[in-house]
Amino acid sequence: MTTLLKIENLKIYYDSIEALKGISLEVKEGEIVTVLGANGAGKSTLLRAISGLLPIHSGKIKLDDQEINNIKAFKIVMRGISHVPEGRRVFATLTVEENLNLGAYTRRKDKKSIQESKERVYDLFPILKKRYNQLSGTLSGGEQQMLAMGRGLMCTPRILLLDEPSLGLAPLLVKQIFHIIREINNQGISILLVEQNARKALSIADRGYVLETGNITINGLASDLRSNQKVQEAYLGGAALKKKK
Repeated sequence: MTTLLKIENLKIYYDSIEALKGISLEVKEGEIVTVLGANGAGKSTLLRAISGLLPIHSGKIKLDDQEINNIKAFKIVMRGISHVPEGRRVFATLTVEENLNLGAYTRRKDKKSIQESKERVYDLFPILKKRYNQLSGTLSGGEQQMLAMGRGLMCTPRILLLDEPSLGLAPLLVKQIFHIIREINNQGISILLVEQNARKALSIADRGYVLETGNITINGLASDLRSNQKVQEAYLGGAALKKKK
């Protein structure tokens, strides 16, 4: 598989604090890659740097082997990277449809293509079609997460950056969201998934990285991470270990 996104020795600072300490990772075309880690490990910082929302101290971010370090955020979206941030960040005073339209802002003149993208989003999230004229701030948490993901898909990305999509959702909704992530990937969109629910993330991912205090400490196939003792103890509650006894 061809490498789509490549991070090389990336360092990010917040004032004098080094948030990312020279990390490297990659996402190949068609993959789901997950980044696991505790709060404050640097996971959201990584996604924000890729999206052009944070300045880079050193290192390289490449898309299709072309550096995108110093490109403005909206141009990164135009190149095929879409970011669904933690906390959903929907525009509460706008309708569902208006939120989706904003997701297609970078190609706003192509009305036909935008409508086709919207129909694909409604196919993935039927509840949004029912709520298309409802103010987004009145949606449930799960519906807002679906809207945030749908809005992210409206720019027809090649890679989708998902930051904690299951955060704060009931177990049944978590299951539904992860099923939809797999469906999105089946449509040919690569996914870089930041997620604290390690069990769910590793169940759908091809590969994974463990990020601890700004460093990648473990990486490999998702199946290998599920059987890794340190990952089990830190992120899986030791459940897999108990089964072996």
